[in-house]
Amino acid sequence: MPESALFAETALLPEGWCHNVLLTFDADGDIASVDVGAEPGDAARAAGPLLPGMSNLHSHAFQRAMAGLAERAANPEDSFWTWREVMYGFVAKVTPEQLEAIAAQLYLEMVKAGYTAVGEFHYLHHQPDGTPYADLPEMALRTVAAARQVGLGITQLPVLYGYGGFGGQPVGDGQKRFVNPVERFVQLTEKLMRDVGGDPQVAVGIAPHSLRAVTPESLSQALEALDALALDAPVHIHIAEQTKEVEDCLAWCGQRPVEWLLDAQPVGERWCLVHATHMTPEETAGLARSGAVAGLCPTTEANLGDGLFPAPDYWQAEGRWGVGSDSHISISLVEELRWLEYGQRLVARRRNMLRDASGHVGAGLYKAALAGGAQALGRATGAIAVGRRADVVVLDAEHPLLAERDGDLLLDAFVFSGNQSLVRDVMIGGRWVVEQGQHREEEAIAERYRAALHDLMA
Repeated sequence: MPESALFAETALLPEGWCHNVLLTFDADGDIASVDVGAEPGDAARAAGPLLPGMSNLHSHAFQRAMAGLAERAANPEDSFWTWREVMYGFVAKVTPEQLEAIAAQLYLEMVKAGYTAVGEFHYLHHQPDGTPYADLPEMALRTVAAARQVGLGITQLPVLYGYGGFGGQPVGDGQKRFVNPVERFVQLTEKLMRDVGGDPQVAVGIAPHSLRAVTPESLSQALEALDALALDAPVHIHIAEQTKEVEDCLAWCGQRPVEWLLDAQPVGERWCLVHATHMTPEETAGLARSGAVAGLCPTTEANLGDGLFPAPDYWQAEGRWGVGSDSHISISLVEELRWLEYGQRLVARRRNMLRDASGHVGAGLYKAALAGGAQALGRATGAIAVGRRADVVVLDAEHPLLAERDGDLLLDAFVFSGNQSLVRDVMIGGRWVVEQGQHREEEAIAERYRAALHDLMA
C-alpha cells in the first residue's frame, strides 16, 4: 500500500530548505498537501534530509549489458563510429525477455542512485531481421514492464528511425531492427499510448532519432501525428553529438544541426535536444531562448569521446538542461553532475564554473537538473509541491560524508564528496521503492539479468 503521509525534519522545497515538513499523498501517488513547521502525528518519518527525486532524461536500456565490452582498442582511430559497430553487433541478439531483464537491472540501479524517473529513448523495435513483432510496441512494453517491476516512473520515447544518413540514405544491416516508415511508427506510438493509458507512472512521447535518421518530410509527418495524439507529449532528438555529424549536416543542407532544427521546426518547451555538444555561440543562445531542454550525458559523452557541451555560455544564457546516463557506462547521478562541472574546470583551468546565484555548485547543479529533467520527461516531478508526484529521495543522515552539513552545503557534499552511496531511501508515487539502500526484488532481478547475459555472451 502507498504511504498516506511522510514527515521530514528537513526537506528541500521550491522556496528552499524547510524544517518539520509534513507531506500527505492522494491515492494516485501525488502530493496532496505540504505543511511546514508541522507535527509528525502518525506519519511515516524520513530517516534523513528529503530531496525531490531526479529524472534520468536519456536512456538506451539494452546498452547497460554492453558496459565494459567496448573498452579494448580494436582500431587506432577508435571513435563513436567504431563503438557504434560494436553496439550493432550486440543489439542484433537481444530478445524481448532479455531486454526486460536488462532494463529491470538497470532501473534498479537507477532508483538506488536517486533517480525516480527515466526517459527511455527506445529504438530496438523489431525482430533481428527487421520483421515487426505481432504486437508492434512489444519491445517498448518490455521496458515499461521493467519500470513497473522496479517502481520507477518512465517516459517511453519510441524512436523514429528511417534512414542511414543525411538526405535519406539507406540503412545498413545493423540498423534493421530500428526502422519504421512513418505510418507504422505512428501506429506503434498510438498502440503504446493506449496500452499504458491511465497509469500515472507512465508517459509517452516520441524521439526522432537524429537528423541523419529522418528526412524533413518524415520529421514533420511524425510531429503532426503526435500533435493529433497528445499536444503536450515530449519530443527528444539526438543532435550535434559528434563533429562528423556536424560536417555531414553542413554538406547536406549548408547548415549545422542545431541551426537547421531551430529554423525548421517549432522547437520549444516540449523538446529535449540530447547532447547538443557542438554548437556555435549563436546556436547556444538560440537553444537557450527556445525554452527546450539540453539533455546532457557527461559520462557517456566522455566514454565515446564526443567533446564538451558549452555549459558556461548556456548557463549564462539561462538555458534549461537535465542529465541522463545514456549508454549506462555508469549509473551515478552524482557522477553525471560532477563531470559536467569537472569537464569545464579542465578546459578553463578554473574552479566552481557552474555555480548558482549564491555560489554553490553542487546545489546549483542538482536544482537545475531537477527542473530540466522533469520538463523533458513531461511528468509532474522535480519538486516537493502540491500536485507533483510523490517522488522523493532520503539521504543517509548518519553517513560520515554528510556530517555537519546542512542546507545547500549538504547538496554540495552529496555531489562532490565521492562515490559512496549517500541515498538511503527512495519513494516513488508515494510508495517506498528503496529502503535502507535495498530494493525488495533485488536478488530476483539480478538473477534474471545474469541469466540473460549468460545467453547473450554465449
